[in-house]
Amino acid sequence: MSSDRDHSSLFVPPSTQDHIQGVLSATVVLVMYGDYECSQSADVYRLIKVIQRQLSVSFGENYLSLIFRHFPQIQIHSHAQRAAEAAEAAAAQGQFWQMHDILCTYQQKLENGDLVEYANNLGLDVCQFLQDMSKQVYINRINEDIESGLHSGVTTAPALFINGIRYIGRWNIEQLMAAIVAASH
Repeated sequence: MSSDRDHSSLFVPPSTQDHIQGVLSATVVLVMYGDYECSQSADVYRLIKVIQRQLSVSFGENYLSLIFRHFPQIQIHSHAQRAAEAAEAAAAQGQFWQMHDILCTYQQKLENGDLVEYANNLGLDVCQFLQDMSKQVYINRINEDIESGLHSGVTTAPALFINGIRYIGRWNIEQLMAAIVAASH
């Protein structure tokens, strides 16, 4: 096995510690490294959601699962880290994916006041949310995601791994769907 291959493989395997839509035992497991302030990360997430719906109809609910890992590019996105912290603070209250969807939808509105508004709209305990945010309770969790990405050769978001192998194709529905279906055989 060449060392080239090592940089195209997922270093930290999917686990129950991850934020997952679906089941770990799915036929195909996607691991996405994303940045909430990166428009391409949001576009890829929307693309995956469409593919998830289509494949669920064709192959069943346990065919495809999605794991999201944080990869905020703080050198170019000043709000990405705080948005990731907000997602983790929401996760502590059982609403990671709900907050994730909001953050992907409103990427241009990631100021602290916006994040609190989103928490309130989700019905989170805002006092707890604010406390978690002010104490930066989830920084280590986010840094672990970043480290795992770096060990897997990720340098920028979005980055996608299909059953542990880096996807290097185009970000369009046809090629991504083909790669996902090919990975199941």
